[in-house]
Amino acid sequence: MERRTKFTRCAMGLSMALAALLTPVLAAPVATAGGVLNAPDRGNSDWVGGPEGGGARAPAPRAAATRVYQGQAFDTCHTPSLATMDAWLESPYGAVGIYYGGRGRYCSEQPNLDRDWVTAVRGDDWEILPIYVGSQAPCVFAENKQHVTIGAKPAEEGAEEGMDAVQSAAALGIKQGSALYLDMEAYDYRDSGCADTTLAFVRAWSSEVARQGYLPGFYSSAGWGVRHMENARKQGVTDLPEVIWFARWQVPPNVDDEPELPADAWTPHRRIHQYAGDVTEGYGGQSMSIDRNLVDAPVAVTD
Repeated sequence: MERRTKFTRCAMGLSMALAALLTPVLAAPVATAGGVLNAPDRGNSDWVGGPEGGGARAPAPRAAATRVYQGQAFDTCHTPSLATMDAWLESPYGAVGIYYGGRGRYCSEQPNLDRDWVTAVRGDDWEILPIYVGSQAPCVFAENKQHVTIGAKPAEEGAEEGMDAVQSAAALGIKQGSALYLDMEAYDYRDSGCADTTLAFVRAWSSEVARQGYLPGFYSSAGWGVRHMENARKQGVTDLPEVIWFARWQVPPNVDDEPELPADAWTPHRRIHQYAGDVTEGYGGQSMSIDRNLVDAPVAVTD
């Protein structure tokens, strides 16, 4: 995700190789939670009459339909300008991740991001993945996140930040039925005290987001935060996130073939695979450093 630490730099030396592989990967059929999708250049999206299950509990009723997107997406720390988004219409990507809120954002200043930006990019048929970088686990690995860790009242803090996530999204015109993704950078879930604190926060955040009519999602490293959520799911823990966005780099993009997630977990249309990060691409004369993602999951609802 947006982190800029030693945990992302380790993959930068592979950027050129991944870039060389990107075109054939995108051109080939890719596996998704719904079967095999012959991914078009910009993916496809469909309206469904509400959430289709996933996580460890039945989702709360919502006032709006959930919009599912299947295809390629990118996320980048600073929200791109409208000119850049226009230039990237010729890219293989059909969705963009935006860091729209949370006290843990690395790029806290987002001069391009406002309600007009959301309206404009949706008018160009971009799908949006709203990412909220809130308080982080007390045992978070990234040094640049250790000043924004969860405090002594994780459930209370999680609920408060869940409400903030909803209100910040609504201010941008992102409506009920939208998925909101909590970015929880890699942490040592083997520390039982830290794991308990983090899980209490995530459950409260997810519960509040769902209570407000949105779909709570969760991003983390596959071997750390995602493994923690899957362990909790297997134990029957309730109020877990309903969508999983897992980071596993240096492997082909695939939402189904994640070793940490069994076939019955977070399906159907409930997974995103971040398969490369900190790579530079350019289209229409506009270059950006991005993370690459394969999506079969809900996105923002704006109309």
